[in-house]
Amino acid sequence: MTSALVSKENIAVKISLTFTGEEFDAATAKVFQQQRGRITVNGFRKGKAPRSIIEKMYGEGIFFSDAIDDLVNEAYPKALEELGIEPVGFPSLELGDEPLHKGQGFVATITIPVAPTVEVKDYKGVKVERTVKHITEADVAKELEAEQKKNAVMASTDKAAELNDTVLFDYKGFVGDEQFEGGTADGASLKLGSGQFIPGFEDQLVGTTAGTDKDVVVTFPENYPAENLAGKEAVFHCHIHEVKTENLPELNDQFAVDYTDFETLDAYKADVQKKLEEAAAGAAEYEGKNAVITKVVEANEAFDVPEDMVNNEVENMFQEMKQNMAQQGIDMKMYCQILNTSEAQIKEGMKEDALKRVKTRLIVLAVAKAEGLEATEEDMENELKAMAEQYAIELEQFKTMFGEENKKYLKEDILSRKAIDVMYQNAEFTEVEDAPAADETK
Repeated sequence: MTSALVSKENIAVKISLTFTGEEFDAATAKVFQQQRGRITVNGFRKGKAPRSIIEKMYGEGIFFSDAIDDLVNEAYPKALEELGIEPVGFPSLELGDEPLHKGQGFVATITIPVAPTVEVKDYKGVKVERTVKHITEADVAKELEAEQKKNAVMASTDKAAELNDTVLFDYKGFVGDEQFEGGTADGASLKLGSGQFIPGFEDQLVGTTAGTDKDVVVTFPENYPAENLAGKEAVFHCHIHEVKTENLPELNDQFAVDYTDFETLDAYKADVQKKLEEAAAGAAEYEGKNAVITKVVEANEAFDVPEDMVNNEVENMFQEMKQNMAQQGIDMKMYCQILNTSEAQIKEGMKEDALKRVKTRLIVLAVAKAEGLEATEEDMENELKAMAEQYAIELEQFKTMFGEENKKYLKEDILSRKAIDVMYQNAEFTEVEDAPAADETK
């Protein structure tokens, strides 16, 4: 067998595999030996019919197709290595229109989808905006308040319930005189103002006290999932068992000692300030890098991508989606039923984003190539060591589990990060002040 490059386009390479008549005959004889036991011919015990008789009955080419498959399947990986080709999808095979015969060689022409060569431009000096957030005393106070609430102690009270208090109660729901399914509970716990119940319900429990009854009248939203309740007025007969209020620990040095790793409140505040500033800087860098990548991609995305690359990315995205849903206890089949869709339709809807992802990855790697960046052995070792520590696995064992194919993707990931750093460090930023957050109660 000899291999040769026939043509090379931006997203496809065509090669030829030339087989001699001797190679074809040997492959055909091998297939005959493998399949003769499954062929029945009258007058012969199963598997004992001569090849000439079988070919006379079923035609000379009965074993040709499998012989060609065996030859091509064995030669194809060798040809890829010899010619330095990295496929990104499934190849297509052409044999020509002339019929094959014994002792005759043949040429298999294979078209292979490959990643396009991207000549990236304008990836330095990109002008973008970057949001800068200055940490204020109010930001620090908000974090301290959150820590206070996290360590609050719930205690029963005789006072009337207020927003943010928790009530323990029984309720029975009626539409007219009929009690409806799913509208009854004993010992329910509800934090007033949390928005767990339909609009208007929680507000009407404000002012109630332990041991009292309260009729809550609400109207279900028009788009309520239960059609028998949508848009209808309902009455919930409620009995309040207990009202609990949050007792917040006082913010002082003792708070720092009891609930943090610090001895004084001032030391704790300083640490909160530092961490908020680090988080803000990290967010600004993340936003800035995304803005730079977006601009560079927009300037370089006018190239074609093999459909197989997009389909592979769609499959990756779909599997990520399934895993995320499974972690939340959501079954994909049920999800499709609820939304009246199918897995095929979901994948079709992912294609545009998948194409963007593929082009972005190719452009970023093109920057790495243009800059002569490398993923060194030290880089790889450090990454593998960090992952091994994350999963609490001995390094050499983790390397064995990780596998060579995954190392290829890890190398690409390292190169991508280095390329993004180059683009980010050479960008021109206009600093934009972060707008204060809107009042959360509005």
